[in-house]
Amino acid sequence: MAGASKQSAFARASRAISQSMGHPVAFVASVAVVLAWALSGPLFHFSDTWQLVINTGTTIVTFLMVFLIQNTQNRDATAMHLKLDELIRATEGARNASIDMEELSEAELSALRDRYMRLASMARERAERELTTGAPDIEQVAEHLKKANTAEARAETAAVVAHVTDDRG
Repeated sequence: MAGASKQSAFARASRAISQSMGHPVAFVASVAVVLAWALSGPLFHFSDTWQLVINTGTTIVTFLMVFLIQNTQNRDATAMHLKLDELIRATEGARNASIDMEELSEAELSALRDRYMRLASMARERAERELTTGAPDIEQVAEHLKKANTAEARAETAAVVAHVTDDRG
């Protein structure tokens, strides 16, 4: 991959460690360490130090892994958002207002989600009405919903985006 060489050493290390720690071999190695620790208990008379070793080790590993995994997930999520944004931008008929929706506030996202849920409900009701009234062909119903829903959805999304933009300004 061309972009891999441009990543920081931390990014490369976090990705490699995250991937290796998710491998079954890593799980087996972890189980082996815990078993070795448990079996060594009688040798150390189950002392406080013996218990402290596993507690300290697991705490340190967990603490470090949280940051490594979060770094990897943040990068993956950013890449996914950019890919989706590009698909939205390049798709004819797509609503470009959907690009960067992840930057909206929770209230704005909730308003958009509610609007899309209403559109989906209306589409289901429309399809149910047409099916129960003897629509001749399910493909015709689907095509009708696609055309009707697209125009409706564009208008509704544009209204929400305009409202959100007005509220921010």
